[in-house]
Amino acid sequence: MEKNMEICRAVPVQITVLSGRGLSGSRLDSCLSFVRVEFNGAVLGDSQRLEMVPDKELLFNFSCSFECSDVAHTVDDVAHKPVVFTVLEILPKEKKQKEEKMSALGQASLDLLPLLRGHCNFSSTLKLHAVPGSPPEAAVGESAVKPPSILDVTVSLPEPLLCEAQRTGSNVLMVTLEAAYSVPEAWNPSAAPPSNYIAALQMPVSATTEQVLLFPGGVLKPGGEKEPVPRPKRWPLGPLLAAGAEVMQGLNIEEEPNDLEHGDLTDIEDQEFRAAAEAKQKRVSWDTTRRCFIDAGGVAWIAECRLWPVEIMKVIQTAPAKGGKASKDKSEDETQISFHGVVYIDLVPLLYPGVCRIHSAYRIHPFSESELLSKTQRTYSVLKECCRAEPSLGQNRATSSNSLKPFQSKNMEISKKPDSQGKSESVIGLESQANAEGQIYSDSRSYIVLEIALEKPLVPKRPLEELAERVMELVPPRPPLPRRPAGAERAVQEYRSQVESVVAQVLDQYQQMFGGAFASGTKPLDPMLQNQRKRQLLAELNCSGKYFAFKEQMKHSVVRIVREKMLRTEAFSDPEQLQAFLSQLYVFLVDEMHAALNKCLSEDSLDSPQEPLLSCAQLKHFAREAELHTDYPLAAQCYQECLVREQSDASHWFDYGGFHMMTDDLLKAEECFRQALSIQQTHTPSLLMSGVLSEMNGRYEDAETFFERATSLEPNNVVAWTLFGVFYQVQDKVIQAERAFREANKQLSSFLEKKLMPRAEHTSETQEEEQKPGADADKDAQFQDEDTPQKTEKKKRLKPHSSASEVRAQTTIYLETVQFLLQSHALQMAQRTLALELLSPDRGSLGSYHLALARLQMLRGDLESTEDSLNQALIYDFQNPDIWALWGHLHHTRGDFSQAQKCYERSLDSYQKARSVFLRACKRSPSCLAWLQLGISCYRLMELTEAEEALTEANALNNRNPEVWGYLSLICLRSGRKLEAEQSYKYAIKMKLQEESLLKEIHDLQSSVGFGNPSF
Repeated sequence: MEKNMEICRAVPVQITVLSGRGLSGSRLDSCLSFVRVEFNGAVLGDSQRLEMVPDKELLFNFSCSFECSDVAHTVDDVAHKPVVFTVLEILPKEKKQKEEKMSALGQASLDLLPLLRGHCNFSSTLKLHAVPGSPPEAAVGESAVKPPSILDVTVSLPEPLLCEAQRTGSNVLMVTLEAAYSVPEAWNPSAAPPSNYIAALQMPVSATTEQVLLFPGGVLKPGGEKEPVPRPKRWPLGPLLAAGAEVMQGLNIEEEPNDLEHGDLTDIEDQEFRAAAEAKQKRVSWDTTRRCFIDAGGVAWIAECRLWPVEIMKVIQTAPAKGGKASKDKSEDETQISFHGVVYIDLVPLLYPGVCRIHSAYRIHPFSESELLSKTQRTYSVLKECCRAEPSLGQNRATSSNSLKPFQSKNMEISKKPDSQGKSESVIGLESQANAEGQIYSDSRSYIVLEIALEKPLVPKRPLEELAERVMELVPPRPPLPRRPAGAERAVQEYRSQVESVVAQVLDQYQQMFGGAFASGTKPLDPMLQNQRKRQLLAELNCSGKYFAFKEQMKHSVVRIVREKMLRTEAFSDPEQLQAFLSQLYVFLVDEMHAALNKCLSEDSLDSPQEPLLSCAQLKHFAREAELHTDYPLAAQCYQECLVREQSDASHWFDYGGFHMMTDDLLKAEECFRQALSIQQTHTPSLLMSGVLSEMNGRYEDAETFFERATSLEPNNVVAWTLFGVFYQVQDKVIQAERAFREANKQLSSFLEKKLMPRAEHTSETQEEEQKPGADADKDAQFQDEDTPQKTEKKKRLKPHSSASEVRAQTTIYLETVQFLLQSHALQMAQRTLALELLSPDRGSLGSYHLALARLQMLRGDLESTEDSLNQALIYDFQNPDIWALWGHLHHTRGDFSQAQKCYERSLDSYQKARSVFLRACKRSPSCLAWLQLGISCYRLMELTEAEEALTEANALNNRNPEVWGYLSLICLRSGRKLEAEQSYKYAIKMKLQEESLLKEIHDLQSSVGFGNPSF
């Protein structure tokens, strides 16, 4: 049970070299050659020697094998080591030569990864890379048209290398170490003796074992040029005879966008530094990929300790002692570690659902055992252990593919136990002095770029289809709307519509001829007069040609009925059949005509539907205004009218659900949100609010489904990701919450950058125009640019960035989410989100926080706390008009209208300014209250005509507003219109006008003019 994921049986792996094409040797006619197959440092076999003729296919048909087991060639060897094929040529013997001489012509490598994916056999065509100095390389240099040399090979197994359970629970991890940038300036590529740059890290391969991944052979390159992209990845082998054989076929290092990284250098300033460092400064390049086979037990260790160290060092290459009899102490002295640095990689993003790859840049820190212990709970250096196990790390690399074996770490439980309970300050001080060279990494701002990829994600992500099906189970979609009539049904409806049209025209003609007969209160006509009028009408229709026009109008619909309803498209040959068909058609047409006549002449159809005066957008606007004035019955009426008009609009149900959230009727609110989802399964706001209500009711699995569905539908929705993170935060799922918040911050930053991009372009254009006042100014500008070109470029870059940071400081993901929650009246979730905003290290301005808190408290009815929060908000942002507006709402709610008016007038200096503001409001979003305020402003300015027009518009939008009737009464009193003043006053009283100041003003004016009140 300790090695449940290991191979408990030996599986033979057979490798067959079928043929070679395009092979050529040193001789022009023919030569003897054979193929040597190697794997994991062992020679599997040599093929038979065959005569090789240039440009002809050579059939090897050679097979060899090795056994994959837990002893010799393990599954991890299959994952990260290729099979190496070497084509050798046997040179002719010279005089006095006892042994045959052989020369390598080319090499190729084969990846065995398909065996870990469950394949039992596969074939591959390998390119044979020429060995430097060999005849094939010389031929390629002379003629680039020559086709490449190719080997055809196959790999077969009698049974899968891993069973189904092992493949399901295991994984293949791939670490690609690209390069270290901004390395210390003291490193010199041409220094002697040369140096070897080595990196190493430990990865958990099981629940009890870690595997050391070693990356030797880093190459120091001078600055001045950028690494080419794309460039191939290399196997972690010693230098082969052919350099091209080290390349992993089909795997390249591509250019990556920086916004997808999870590392240390992700800010805008860091990106600029990276661009300069990667183009101009020295670097150490590896471009090496190391695979690692891990089982299910290794996943738990990644979640337990999120930081994993990658150590880097510089070793001066030394030649081995002559005779190979160097002492043990001397060999240890030859591998002294210098410039010992460490990188801390956060592997938690690999635990995000669906994530199987991270690519980032990480800072290199000076190695410190105390820091290593505090961050990773490890007590020893991986590189030091490797140096003890492999004293030859500092020597020149051997040519064998197995020259550097990975160091197998100790038991993980033992390795993580500290050697001592703690370290004294003196020990830490000595440690920092001993690694003074490592401090240069921090001074140089060195960083390393690497990639960690998995064959499959550690935490699978639910597919979109599964989420959609789950949402459909929770909220079944509404049945589709009935289909429009087609075919026979449509033909019948067209015939009825034509009948109705003809009837309307006949009635118009009748009314023109005998219009007096339609007067109300007239007696019915006697039968003789009816027949007389009928004859006159028919005569008029025949004489005017309208009867013929009616027949032509009906002809097309009758033809469609014959073809689509009666299914007759051919002429009749039998007269009796024709007569029977005409009788049947006549009866059908008469019946349909009577149905159409009954419908169009019935009393219900006489009232034609009128177009609604108000649109749904206006009704929603009125509903929100009614909510502000706590007139909930009026708000509910507006929402219900929207639903009656457009019942299939999901947004109307969502707004109605928000209204029920405000009235604390959560059952009806959830019903409205689910009704919206039944109409439109992809309505993101309804998904979010359904998730919020499910979380409030304890249905956490349903809530997670709703939130995950919302983020999958709109991956760039900041509110969706933030709510997802808040939900996971409440559930104590730290990793999932961190992933959601990180995604929300990324989307918010992207949105702000796009928003500020046009502003930055406008700023640059303005600067260019300002720099063109005249020729002298141009000369001065040119002279200044020549003196300080770097300063000018820096100014161009810093202006957009500074504005971006300012806007970023004003808003955060939590404030954006709180705004949505307050609009939807989800106060409990809004309070949790505000708490996270206060605890966040990247929080926005405190004024925005206190303003949002005040809105939350005011919606809850806690007026005392609202006042305290507004006072705090004014301390941080005294000029914010939103704060003063909320102050006005607070005083208005308390009934202190004078103080409310003062707060509102802080941004409105006079009625003249108020008039222009309300006029703009009426143009943008006309409503009863907007027109009312405009009318009040005009009335106070004694512009009675304009005031009456505005109040008339307000009355047309809502004729049950008592204030509108009250001010109309004032205008009529001042205009001397007695009857209208009394009617307006009666309606104001009938609608229960409650504003005492307005009533007093009306009564005073009535007393002064002597009319307007019918009671006296």
